[in-house]
Amino acid sequence: MANGQQIAEQNFSAFVAWLASKTESEFRAMASRGVLSRKEIAKECGFAQSALSQNPRIKDALKAKEDALRDAGVLPPLAPKSDESGGELPLRETGRQRASVNAERLNRLELDNAALRAENEELKRKLEQYALLDEALATTGRLLR
Repeated sequence: MANGQQIAEQNFSAFVAWLASKTESEFRAMASRGVLSRKEIAKECGFAQSALSQNPRIKDALKAKEDALRDAGVLPPLAPKSDESGGELPLRETGRQRASVNAERLNRLELDNAALRAENEELKRKLEQYALLDEALATTGRLLR
């Protein structure tokens, strides 16, 4: 049984042989989202997909090949990373329909909030009446038990 280093070496050899056997048109066909499909590579090479990210030699060779394919125009160029966002994901713009649904929901919530505030004020006023009655009963010594 082979140890981890031997398996890594076998996977790297299989990957290098696979790279040599492919043409630019085959690479273009397996491009997905601007990079080569990791799932297809792993399946064709006969190893697990995790080997592409965990084996540093395969990882470096794949990155170099993708860069070469970008230079050749087979893969699209990478989008520049903007430092002004500070690592935050961009907010998705909502459509007109979503905006109208949000506006209706906001109006409904504001009306509900106003109604609850009015009800709260009325209940406070009624409680105040009973608080005065309770205080009067307590001072005269006739408190309910």
